[in-house]
Amino acid sequence: MASKFVENSFVLVVFLTVVGFPARLATSSPYDHRYNVGDQVPLFVNKVGPLNNPSETYQYYDLPFCRPDSIAWKKESLGEVLNSDRLTSALYELKFQEDKTGDTVCQKKLKGDEVARFRQAVVNDFYFQMYYDDLPFWGYIGKIEDESWMLSEKGKKYYLFTHVQFDAFYNGNQVIEIRAFSDPNHVVDITEDVEINVQFTYSVLWNVTSVQFGTRMDKYSRASALAVRRQIHWFSVINSIVIIVLLMGLLILLFMRRLMNDLRKCSIGDEEEDKEVGWKFLHGDVFRCPQKMTLFSAVLGVGNQLLTMVCILFVLAFLGFLYPYNRGLLSTSLVFIYTLTSVVGGYSAASFHNQFSNTGWEKSVVLAGIIYLGPLFVTVLILNTVAASYGATAALPFGTMIVILLIYTFLCVPLLALGGVIGYQYRSEFQAPCATKKIPREIPPLTWYQKTPCHMFLGGLLSFSAIALELHHLYASLWGYKICTLPSILFVMFIILILLTAMLSVGLTYIQLSAEDHEWWWRSIFCGGSTAIFMFCYSIFFYVRSNMSGFMQLSFFLGYNAAMCYAFFFIFGAISFRTSLIFVHHIYQAVKSE
Repeated sequence: MASKFVENSFVLVVFLTVVGFPARLATSSPYDHRYNVGDQVPLFVNKVGPLNNPSETYQYYDLPFCRPDSIAWKKESLGEVLNSDRLTSALYELKFQEDKTGDTVCQKKLKGDEVARFRQAVVNDFYFQMYYDDLPFWGYIGKIEDESWMLSEKGKKYYLFTHVQFDAFYNGNQVIEIRAFSDPNHVVDITEDVEINVQFTYSVLWNVTSVQFGTRMDKYSRASALAVRRQIHWFSVINSIVIIVLLMGLLILLFMRRLMNDLRKCSIGDEEEDKEVGWKFLHGDVFRCPQKMTLFSAVLGVGNQLLTMVCILFVLAFLGFLYPYNRGLLSTSLVFIYTLTSVVGGYSAASFHNQFSNTGWEKSVVLAGIIYLGPLFVTVLILNTVAASYGATAALPFGTMIVILLIYTFLCVPLLALGGVIGYQYRSEFQAPCATKKIPREIPPLTWYQKTPCHMFLGGLLSFSAIALELHHLYASLWGYKICTLPSILFVMFIILILLTAMLSVGLTYIQLSAEDHEWWWRSIFCGGSTAIFMFCYSIFFYVRSNMSGFMQLSFFLGYNAAMCYAFFFIFGAISFRTSLIFVHHIYQAVKSE
């Protein structure tokens, strides 16, 4: 009880600390966004990139746009840098409630190589992104017209937009909305690599709106609130619930009914019937300490830590702190929540290890700090090298990497060690209902459907089938421009996936014990975590069906999806083991009481 109380207390402390941190970042005071007529409203240009490759973005002035004599870089947070944002000053002047028509940004003579760069951007369907009073907006750089139908023209023509129309909306003395339109009537032909004189212009039109300042970000979530989209979401939920009901029925009718018959036979004590109960003979081996105990404890520690982190993220989403286009707050939250929940990882790894041995728990804690972050750091380093070779904004600056390293060294590592010390101080012995024999029982030969690969395939496939539709929307949100703004749906699917993992873990563990295979510890983790393998395989299918292309986008897609699925492997593996442990403890406790 004491150890459980300490674990819950630390989870509560971590939760309150993390909730307080993003609250200060996400809450924007209306007084910071009030302007008088003619006041300069902050406008920053951010980045450009191909529409179909969300990871491949470049700095705005990497293209030969009009640029100030001295570029001023906005001071960015850690999350903004991780989100590939690079906000810089612009020549556009959008003063509050001041209309403009055809104002000149600059008169520029484009050289042949600059024309070629613009044409290549148009070919790749480049867009630009800017921020006005912390409101993001986008626009296209150019267009392609196929004029092969004209006798005098052959092939395609490439045009560069030279005029941007800004439509701004205000309520009182606050900016509510901003839109940008590239005027198709103001273009220059960039089909040939010849020098051309270009005059870049813009117009500003202010309009009154009744939308309140507090709801001005709602427009960015409107696309995901369409009726058709919601029907798809709820169809996915209903599909998952049906699968759960069917599995519960199967579990109750087959496994639980057979289990009750086994317990009844054990209580009667008939030796002839007792021979049929294969799992009963494992009472002296089923609670034997698993092999590679240090690694096993570390896996459970990381799984509990990541599960705590996901739950805190859901809480923040429900409270409204995490919303679309909040300039890196999600990335910031991931870094600091993972750091703070290191206490949970260290405590879980040390407390479980100390149930079987009072020595060596330090290695479990150290491994808990490496087993996930180690491969993640290697992946990020490789992807950062790829992004740097492309000159993309996804490449992390050296200073940002130093900051992350300092956070890990001076926050994550001490908290991990603190959790390990607390787990050791409040250690308890493993309470097994049956005594463990000194010599392990020999496992009989198993058929192919009784081995680990088959159980992993079955457990992963059934769980994945319940979330396949919603997983598609999640990938579309992460690697496209379909914003997933229904955290309630994601939370319901996450709970459903947890329930499926738990039920399948119980069923597969019972099948394994019935085959007189007592090495269920590691298999329960593999069977639960196998859902993540199917998730990663589906991500490859998603990439093939998408319009993404290029080595950089492929590298980022595979790398970060692998890191995400690797995390889910730990989460569902830990859940599966805990469920199996409760189940095994219960049935052998029932046998002992009989």
